[in-house]
Amino acid sequence: MTVTTKNFGEITIEDDKIIKFPSGIIGFPDLTDFALLHDADKGVGGIHWLQSMQEPAFAMPVMDPLTVKEDYNPEVDDEILKPLGELNPEETLVMVTVTVPSDLTKMTVNLRGPIIINALTKKAAQVIIEDNSLQVRFPIYEILKAKKGGE
Repeated sequence: MTVTTKNFGEITIEDDKIIKFPSGIIGFPDLTDFALLHDADKGVGGIHWLQSMQEPAFAMPVMDPLTVKEDYNPEVDDEILKPLGELNPEETLVMVTVTVPSDLTKMTVNLRGPIIINALTKKAAQVIIEDNSLQVRFPIYEILKAKKGGE
């Protein structure tokens, strides 16, 4: 599948690389087909892009939450994840959405709305975590800056 994107220009994604969100994503229930992209030139701290294959102008920055919160391990109801197929830890990818405002020092991730991807079935879901100890706007700039400085 070839699509002309806002951030990456024209890209071709093999059908077996497309991630299906049977219920769409929060706020965009009609967007169900995505590709996970990485821009090596613009990537900051492991930021990837969840690029919609249906709406070329829509791409969400996402990242591995363990990069910024090493003890991140939210509890998710098994019923919610059933449509993804059998999940095993080696084939399960957890991503969180990143908000990148014009002032990068205010960059945050949403720890209460992770995206769970079954790498085997290429099915995914964005879920809501009811744990009030997790932040919707968890600041990450200083964490990423410290990690980059330690490399």
